[in-house]
Amino acid sequence: MSGDIHIRRSGVAGRITLTRAKALNALTYDMVLSMDAALKDWAADPSVALVIIDAEGDKAFCAGGDIQKLYETGLAGDFAYGRQFWQDEYRMNARLAEYPKPVVSFLQGFVMGGGVGVGCHASHRVVCDSTQIAMPECGIGLVPDVGGSLLLARAPGWLGAYLGLTAARMGPGDAIRAGFADVFIPQNEWSGVISDLETSADVSALTYRATTAPAAEFAAQAEAIDDAFCNDLAGVVQALEGREDAFSAAAQKAIRRNSPLAMATTLALLSRLGDGATIRDALRLEYRVTSRAMQHGDFLEGIRAQIIDKDRNPRWKNALSDVSATEAEAMLAPAEGGELTFEEERS
Repeated sequence: MSGDIHIRRSGVAGRITLTRAKALNALTYDMVLSMDAALKDWAADPSVALVIIDAEGDKAFCAGGDIQKLYETGLAGDFAYGRQFWQDEYRMNARLAEYPKPVVSFLQGFVMGGGVGVGCHASHRVVCDSTQIAMPECGIGLVPDVGGSLLLARAPGWLGAYLGLTAARMGPGDAIRAGFADVFIPQNEWSGVISDLETSADVSALTYRATTAPAAEFAAQAEAIDDAFCNDLAGVVQALEGREDAFSAAAQKAIRRNSPLAMATTLALLSRLGDGATIRDALRLEYRVTSRAMQHGDFLEGIRAQIIDKDRNPRWKNALSDVSATEAEAMLAPAEGGELTFEEERS
């Protein structure tokens, strides 16, 4: 078991606690494998009534994946490691979303990227005042993944496209409105709630302990969001340029920082996740993109600019004005080397 995650039984609960607080609980490959193994074991264990997922530290539940090795291997021309990492991570995301027992996640601080995949597919998702949830992948040349694309596609109106393209952070009210969380409980009450769950497994108690969340700030911007983000990428930019409000100016600034190819692909991805789409549908499509993002996309350059050199000056493959629908669709073509499969399909 990874030393960065604490997995144990407590009362009637299976407990998973992320313990890399100094690294904002960034998710490593070993953590993914340890978590998935525990979930498999507990699913068949009648003495485990529910699963509780939380994290140490106040700054972050999980601020994303630990992408250092992904970058190093990809830069060396080894794309197999990244593909295996994403395959196993996505299978774990699907297991959480489809879990046969209640899963309760407690989401403080930053919940981004891989953290969304761990915390936001739980059946009961608890947020607090410090919660900041985001899908920032377009800023590193990737698309919203770990099943996050499905959550974005289900968000009201065109909010999902806005969140995916701008990487905007949702506070607790917006997270609940967008479908990334369920209830607001002040963080100082969490230990008592967890203790009760370990004893009784009564998830209905979450509703009784919940209080009113702060206002959903993006709800007030729904008209501007829907007006601009119902378009293709060029249309989004044009619509934002045609508005003079501060919100639209900030959205336009965010979009101009991110990978045009990743953003165009994100819009194409979300358009495929209509009514009836499942977590597996989303993960299969996401894997098509991530499996080729190092070799054919902007992922390595995005990591270089944002994480490695930190010059914040990525040299994207495309300009906003020249990324085509054909290029975006090519990123969503069947995965090279085989499509993502799930465990029961491989057995």
